Amino acid sequence: MQHLQVQPDQAGMRLDRWFRSLFPHISHVQLEKLLRKGQIRVDGGRAKSSLRLQAWQMIRVPPLATPDQAKNKLKQEKRAVPPHLQEMILKTVIYEDADVIALNKPSGLAVQGGSKTDWHVDALLDVLANKGERPRLVHRLDRDTSGVLLLAKHRKAASTLTKAFADRETRKIYWALVHGVPRPEQGDIKLKLVKRAAGDGNERVRPAEDHDIDAMRAITRFSVVGRAGQVFSWVAFMPITGRTHQIRAHALAIGHPLVGDNKYALPEIEAGGELPNKLHLHARMIDMPHPSGGRLTVAADLQAHMAESWGLLGFESGDYEDPFPDEEG
Repeated sequence: MQHLQVQPDQAGMRLDRWFRSLFPHISHVQLEKLLRKGQIRVDGGRAKSSLRLQAWQMIRVPPLATPDQAKNKLKQEKRAVPPHLQEMILKTVIYEDADVIALNKPSGLAVQGGSKTDWHVDALLDVLANKGERPRLVHRLDRDTSGVLLLAKHRKAASTLTKAFADRETRKIYWALVHGVPRPEQGDIKLKLVKRAAGDGNERVRPAEDHDIDAMRAITRFSVVGRAGQVFSWVAFMPITGRTHQIRAHALAIGHPLVGDNKYALPEIEAGGELPNKLHLHARMIDMPHPSGGRLTVAADLQAHMAESWGLLGFESGDYEDPFPDEEG
């Protein structure tokens, strides 16, 4: 662990540029991951890559890969993509223009690498280059969440899209299957969240206590779309903030966890009978400013396991009407 102090001649630099000047072998994606996990801190607090630094601030930097280790990792990531994965990632494309590619990401496919992760979206992006620049990730979905994932086809588009996500100019709708029927059937969940270690050694987010100084503001709008008796509900969620596992943690907090969610579950609720034992959370739609002007609106059909559940429960995707027509994310 290193603790480095910002020098007067570095004052005013963005954190990401300061970091790049000292650790050029660490990619921007790796930096964002370290910041997101809170492993890099400025004066003891979490920070964003766009933070403007001040003289004498103290920056905590965790142990990092050496340049040789980074090169070896890059070589591994550049390994040939098996034909069946090339075909798979190409089939996920649901929209493309000069600036943007949109995928309908399958459940179970991670967006970026990590422990016990061999292939992921980031390692497959060269397949989508099509003789142009390598597409760039501009946001993330959990491994087990399916649905709309946007990629930028060039640097300018990446900058525009990333800023729109950061400034919350996006409107995102998720579809989920939950246990029970929320009461009331429409409303806002306003519960601050905090990350804490879980018994399996991983992190979970949970509602914050009053004394949690690292609590994060979190708001999720929801509306029940359909019901299967009092056992299951098709719920549309619109996250106003974008916290890790926000929808999953908020659904659990109101007593209606997502079907197939093994991380955020209530012990007294049985899995789901004949329903597929996979997370039932789907990024259905994104609406946001297009990098070339106007709006970009993309919707993704349900993946196989959720479509199967919809059929078993008698839900019809065509019956859906936007429950938040006048709301902005």
